[in-house]
Amino acid sequence: MPRFSVILPLYNKEPYVVRTLESVSRQTFRGFEAIIIDDGSTDNSAEVVEQYLAGLPDRRQFRMVRQEDMGVSQARNRGVELSTGEYVTFLDCDDWWEPTFLEEMDGLIRRYPQAGIYGTGYYIVKHGQRRKAPIGVDDTFSDGIIDYCNVYARTLCMPLTSDTVAMRREVFEASSGFRTGITLGEDFDLWLRIALSHPVAFLNKPLANYFQDIPSSVRAIGRLHIPQEHMLWNLDYLADEERRNESLKNLLDRLRIYNLLPYYLSHQYHGEALDELKKVDWQQQPSTVRRPYTMPLAMARFQYRAKRIGASVKKNLKRKK
Repeated sequence: MPRFSVILPLYNKEPYVVRTLESVSRQTFRGFEAIIIDDGSTDNSAEVVEQYLAGLPDRRQFRMVRQEDMGVSQARNRGVELSTGEYVTFLDCDDWWEPTFLEEMDGLIRRYPQAGIYGTGYYIVKHGQRRKAPIGVDDTFSDGIIDYCNVYARTLCMPLTSDTVAMRREVFEASSGFRTGITLGEDFDLWLRIALSHPVAFLNKPLANYFQDIPSSVRAIGRLHIPQEHMLWNLDYLADEERRNESLKNLLDRLRIYNLLPYYLSHQYHGEALDELKKVDWQQQPSTVRRPYTMPLAMARFQYRAKRIGASVKKNLKRKK
């Protein structure tokens, strides 16, 4: 039995997938299997994968399974079903690992066997530049058990991502895996469910690369999702826990305020956002956070559009440089 099963959901990532696979193939820790789930790609992603795997000396560690387009959650769930490893981990096919990711993840597991889920730091790659993700732990923190909700709430930078976690197979199965009806935040939904019932171990060292320089058309973030498919509209099952868990309440309120602003300012989802924002304890929020929600709606929309235009201009200037 391999120590790790690496699950790689693939959908139209032809320009990037070889880099992802190379990062897995070059792992210093060799006790793994890698399962690529081609989720109905319409470009040449699957053919590129087959060509790359044909030249690998460790070809037997890798296999690809094709299916119709069912979405990333179903692809990851199926990958786990087909896997045999003691621990499962995930890697999106436009991101990549540092060579020691699995080796250092194995060390983290051995140091904190009581944890239910494990994570590492990571780099954000954007505009051709790489920076360490500003996760809400102190620079002096090396590794250990963290309060997931408190750490996440400090900077709203995800401490666990779909490229940086590992968990025992039994924990994944007991949590019923990824919810297939959610298209934005399906990974956060699973990590949160696990973190509320298991200790979270974290290694404060960037060992993965989260690549953001891809077309917006193939990214889940950066566009509006219908409420039925957005994780923030699908957390009612946590209502009792939210009432008695202060750190969870603080995290969810911060996520609502930050993530629901474009929905609140839109014409299409303004009403749905208002209903969800009623759950926020506004008395605990600073005035700077409340301001976009208290000014006249037309003014708030104007300021938001102006900021978007400014960000787009800045982005284009960076690309030219």
